[in-house]
Amino acid sequence: MRKYLKRFFVIEIAIVIISISLVAQQEKSDTKYTLYSVSKIQDTKLSESIARGNEIYTDFCMQCHLPDGKGSPNVFPPLAGSDWLINKRKESIYSIKYGLNGPIKVNGKTYNSAMTSLGLEDEEIADVMNYIMNSWGNTQKKMVTVEEVARVKK
Repeated sequence: MRKYLKRFFVIEIAIVIISISLVAQQEKSDTKYTLYSVSKIQDTKLSESIARGNEIYTDFCMQCHLPDGKGSPNVFPPLAGSDWLINKRKESIYSIKYGLNGPIKVNGKTYNSAMTSLGLEDEEIADVMNYIMNSWGNTQKKMVTVEEVARVKK
């Protein structure tokens, strides 16, 4: 009888281990699904913001920074491949929100033109930032949000 009890006990332990393993795999799978879902929602929101930002760029920015984002040599800095845009995110938001005066260095070149405030709402600023930060070779997956724009003060 003891022999059967030992076997029964070993089988019970095996069942418990297998059950724990299956639950852990299920939780891991659920986590992957949740992360995938959040990522998918974030990507959708970013895509929608970029589409709105494209329209804003066309209406407010394209005259100086041109359709290809390359700017006007020695006058208006490029947005395409701009180290200033990528490395100075807060300053970039500030310049769209409040304007910009004085010299800035973009990709090793100094620009000293004035940019006036465009009078855009925080949501419009977030959208145009998402557009320019994901166009012409720029890739920023961290979405600029309305809340982030609102935190930038004069």
